[in-house]
Amino acid sequence: MSEQRPPFPPFTHNTAIQKVRAAEDGWNGRNPERVALAYTQDSYWRNRSTFLCGRAEIVAFLQEKWKRELEYRLIKELWAFSGNRIAVRFAYEYHNDSGNWFRAYGNENWEFDENGLMQKRYASINDLAIKEADRKFLWDQTGPRPIGHPGLSELEL
Repeated sequence: MSEQRPPFPPFTHNTAIQKVRAAEDGWNGRNPERVALAYTQDSYWRNRSTFLCGRAEIVAFLQEKWKRELEYRLIKELWAFSGNRIAVRFAYEYHNDSGNWFRAYGNENWEFDENGLMQKRYASINDLAIKEADRKFLWDQTGPRPIGHPGLSELEL
């Protein structure tokens, strides 16, 4: 039995937005095992200068990421889509164990299989040190971004 993760390609504007929001909500949950289920068993990633292949590597990567990036909060926004591909831009805020805050900005290119699982993910990311007073992602850390919270465009990011 194959795993499925709707919506499925080819994407429409609305289903691409649904896919982006589902990814954002999943990552904001910061559960590596659960996040990894959105990817194919042999999913290939480039994340900054790190290259990964498969769910086990994805889980290990995310476990380490969220040990370092504390109080992580993410917003993703659809940039473009075609067929089984989606491009997003995103920003996330976090602090390190010294209490220094950062906002990371980036772009991702995604490719999905016919079951709606991501088979390729290419991420380019840059970090910017910010003051805690300059944070913009202030929702309750235990859940997804609230529906009424502004997105990247509304926040002018």
